[in-house]
Amino acid sequence: MARTIIFHKNHFIEFYQVQNEKVKLKIQYVLELIKQVDRVPEKFLKHVSGTEGLYEIRIEVKSDIYRIFCCFDQGKLVILFNGFQKKSQKTPKEELHRAKELMTDYFQQK
Repeated sequence: MARTIIFHKNHFIEFYQVQNEKVKLKIQYVLELIKQVDRVPEKFLKHVSGTEGLYEIRIEVKSDIYRIFCCFDQGKLVILFNGFQKKSQKTPKEELHRAKELMTDYFQQK
């Protein structure tokens, strides 16, 4: 299976561009995995509980944890949301709220 990955506006690109090379390589690896593997392990892609259709791509580089919000649209993975470095166990409410707003914006613009 080959999923298509598309980007909504440039929220992800802005996040990606400021990362160091190790983080960029890990992001590329995980995106490639998501494109190719039928059943992606939760270690890399997980539904955000309490939401409808919102997922997080999970990146770990050494002890640093990053999250990139996304959703699916007709079989395509839409990377449309904010990425951020996670500094605590809980996902920051403002990041989650922003992702939900961006998802709404994406589907309204279609």
